[in-house]
This record gives sequence, structure tokens and C-alpha cells, in this order.
Amino acid sequence: MMEKLSPFHVAILVYMSQIGIVVFALPRQLADYFGTNGWLVLLPGLLLTSFNIYLITLVHRLGKGQSIFEIMERSIPKAVLYPVYLGLSSVWLLFGCMIGKKYVLLFQMLAFPTTNPMLFKLAVDVLLFLLVIKGIFTISKAATFFFWMTFWMYFLLLWFFPSFSWVRLTPFILKGGHDQLKGSLELYTAYLGYELSILLFPYMDKSKKSLAAIYAGNAYLSLIYICLSLICFGFFSFGQLKQLLYPLLDLLAYIRLPFVERLENMLYGFFLFLILITVAMYWWGALEAMRRMIPKLKIPVQVFLLTLISYCISYIPKTLDQVNNWILYLGYATIAIAFGLPVLLIALLLFQERRVSRV
Repeated sequence: MMEKLSPFHVAILVYMSQIGIVVFALPRQLADYFGTNGWLVLLPGLLLTSFNIYLITLVHRLGKGQSIFEIMERSIPKAVLYPVYLGLSSVWLLFGCMIGKKYVLLFQMLAFPTTNPMLFKLAVDVLLFLLVIKGIFTISKAATFFFWMTFWMYFLLLWFFPSFSWVRLTPFILKGGHDQLKGSLELYTAYLGYELSILLFPYMDKSKKSLAAIYAGNAYLSLIYICLSLICFGFFSFGQLKQLLYPLLDLLAYIRLPFVERLENMLYGFFLFLILITVAMYWWGALEAMRRMIPKLKIPVQVFLLTLISYCISYIPKTLDQVNNWILYLGYATIAIAFGLPVLLIALLLFQERRVSRV
């Protein structure tokens, strides 16, 4: 019997795949694009992601837990699917790569401004290589361990309650924003990661609890986003929040202990555990697609090639602005995959079911 992911581990994987580097700038994006009380936009975001997860669970029910690659290969020739697999692998690999590069650039800016950031990127990629070659079950165990290592950080939000003021929220709803369509797409990238659960079908139980765990992981992430954004809107003034580049880092800088200086640098280091799982899941998704193209190549060799390609491409963007642009456009492609792939699979499953019924 092959080992299966429990519903709890599925929920942790979904949450850890979603939370990433976007969280540092999320409150500022909400204030800038949507204006006063922009944190309320997170509620429609939860509903939209839940609808997307419903499409994913529908694929699971119609396909009876089959691998999505088996579903596609049953109706579409492999020659046609190879470009699809190449596209999936490329987008997921590069999206994970840029998330890691952005974390490294921020880490260099905060702690080691004179050090070459590619040295840190190399160290992160080595850790990712060692994690991804072990497979999804080891990634799941690492995600659970990292989750408990970072879980306590959310209680730090209680530190800001004495300085929180409802007056700063203002009675106005979504006033003072701009370019809300672009803002909505950027906001949605903060939720991305749940779509990788569509690759977990062969590795998780076929029970309803596993499907409910996908919703639970997404709901927990949304709760974290809402609490963080609400604290930022009530702690900073609206004008301040629009000017701060990374409000979460400025928020952490207000935490002062008599025996520790620059506590935000130490706390930022803990976010590495979250970033590692996010990137590892995207690289694992890229590996799953790559394995359908070259199944005879050993997994460690495939992971090494993906890591090498990712590291070489990470040399191209030099600044945070350039990395942000990469993340933005790759995020658009990932959103298209998140919605388009389940719709394609549902259409194929309905076609296959109709063909069987005719026979």
C-alpha cells in the first residue's frame, strides 16, 4: 500500500504553498489599489479562490482521484501534450524561482547589503534541491515541521493591539484607490499555491475530508491575511500605509525587547521556512510535468536540471523592481493555469464519460 497524505497534511501543504513573499507588501497594495478599508477586498478573494477549489474538487470527483496527467493522456495525443507539459513546467519553475529571488534580495537589503545575493540564492537552491528530490511526502513532513516552527509568529499581532485605533480605518469604504483591475490581479497572486493541490490526487486519500482540507488551508491563509491587513490599517494611518514599501517589515520593526536589537531581521529569517515550502511545491509541480516528458531520466537528474536552469535564469533580473515585474507576469500565467486547467480536465472527463456511455 502506497503512503497517503492525511487531510491535516493536505491542509498544511495548501496553506504553506500559498503564503509567500507577497505577504510583506499586501497591506500596502490593498491601500494603494483599493483605498480606505481595502482589507475588505480579501473577502471576495476568499470566495473566488473557493470557487476555483470547487472546480479542482470536481475534477477529483469526476476522475475518481486519477492523476490529471492520466486524464489528459487518455484523450489527447502525447505529441500535443508535450508543449502543455513544457508550459506548465516552465511557468511553475520560474514562478517559484522569482519568489525565492525576491526573498533573497530583501534578505540582502536588510542584513547583508554588501554581499552578492546570488550566494544566498545558491544556498537556498541547494536546500530546495535536497528537499524536492525526496518527493512530496518528505516535502509534506517538512511543511508540517516548518508550520509549527512559525505558527507562534502570528501571536505577535497581539503586540499591536494597544496602538490599534478604529479611527484610522475611517468610515469610508474603498475610497482613494486606483487601477482596481490590475490591483485585483496582483492581489490574487497572494492566494496562488492552492492550484497545486490538483497534482496531489494520487497521493492523498479519496475521502471527502481530503477535499475539505484544501478549503481549510485556503480559509486559514485568508484569515491570516485579513488579521494582518486589519492590524496594518488600524496601526498605520492611510497615508502612511500607501507610502510604506513593505508594511509587514515596518510592523515588525516596532517590536522592541530590552535584550534584542533589530528584532525584525531575526523574524524575517523565519519566513525562509515559509518561502522554502512555497518554492519547493512549485518546483515539485514543475518536476511532475517534466517527468511526463522524459520519464526514463532519473528524478535526481531532473531536479538538478531544474535547479540549474532556475539558478541561471535568476541572474537575469538584478533589482527588486525587475523581480516584481517577473512575478507579476508569471502570476498572470499561473492564474490562467489555476482556472484553465480544471476547466479543461472537467471537459475531458465529461467527454470520456459520454464516450463510455455510448459504447
